[in-house]
Amino acid sequence: MRETRGVSAAPKIRPIVLPALDDWDGAAPLVDDEREAERFADADLSELELMGVRFAECEFVGGSMHDADLRGARFVETVITRTNTPVLRAPASSWRDVSIEQSRIGSGELYESNWQGVRFVHCKLGYLNLRASELRDLEFVDCTIDELDLGGATAVRLAFARTSVGTLDVTRSSLGDVDLRGAELAGIRGIGGLTGATISEYQLAELAPHFATHLGIVIA
Repeated sequence: MRETRGVSAAPKIRPIVLPALDDWDGAAPLVDDEREAERFADADLSELELMGVRFAECEFVGGSMHDADLRGARFVETVITRTNTPVLRAPASSWRDVSIEQSRIGSGELYESNWQGVRFVHCKLGYLNLRASELRDLEFVDCTIDELDLGGATAVRLAFARTSVGTLDVTRSSLGDVDLRGAELAGIRGIGGLTGATISEYQLAELAPHFATHLGIVIA
């Protein structure tokens, strides 16, 4: 029998099947609004007050949410494609069964948020701030991430495929079944927070100086 001990379990992400959608009528969503089964095509939601808005079974194609206040917003069974959002402000937000594809996010202020069953595909992400967030079943596929901040976050079944990460911060993180083998890691902070992660032999060699510094080992 093949030994599998220590190998991280894959994220459990189910396909998103949207119902028939109504086209967005252009009226801005209101605080704590409920929007269901709508298609937001090239919608510019920039700088709107969208606190607590719930988007369920919706599709966003193109458009932007730049600097909109999405604090506490909820995205459920929703597909987001080709959005260009320099600043995404959505702390304490909730994302369940969401697919984000071919999108660019400059600074994602998503700390203290909750993620479950989310996949990023072909995305360019600048600074992704997920500090103190609860992450379960999250995957990055064919993405470029300048900085991924998981400081103080709890992550279960997080995986990467063909994804480059400039800096990964796992300071005081709690990780379980986190698979980093598909990530190209240029730098890491808080390396002691990697407990519970799976890395490749190549990554182990690349990260050796970081481990040595963390353990106070002098390499001479």
